[in-house]
Amino acid sequence: MMARLRGQQGFALIEMLVAIVVINIGLLAILLALNSGMITLRRSAETSTASAVADKQLELYRAIPFSSIYLDTTSLAATDSTYQSDSAYSASQVNQACSPLVAACTPSQSVTGPDGRTYRVDTFIVLTTPPGADTVKQVTVVVRKPGAPATLARVVSTAGADF
Repeated sequence: MMARLRGQQGFALIEMLVAIVVINIGLLAILLALNSGMITLRRSAETSTASAVADKQLELYRAIPFSSIYLDTTSLAATDSTYQSDSAYSASQVNQACSPLVAACTPSQSVTGPDGRTYRVDTFIVLTTPPGADTVKQVTVVVRKPGAPATLARVVSTAGADF
């Protein structure tokens, strides 16, 4: 009976099972870290691309005269709830008829970014008067994923008649 208790048969199998479990836990931890890193890189790339798309939209307004910075009245009336619920939205946006309708006049549009993905670009233009200065037009460009209310990028710039 004593010989049976001191036998080591099957002990290597238990050691092997424990080693496999430990290795699996380690591999899972590494895979989770890699997955988390990929998600972070994807978000970062998306945010960076959205910023580039917003800057490109603002460059349209920087390239045109002050009197041509406005949104199309008809397109502005047809905007959806995502556009109208944004903090930059104002019922008194600078607008007039724009014919032909160009990207600089469109309040909400879909744009393909350099990464090949589609982004929703919302533009808001309001008149503001900073203290001790002339009236300026404040242009806010907001970039989102299509169908999602979350903002990827928000860029604000001002344009004045004198600059």
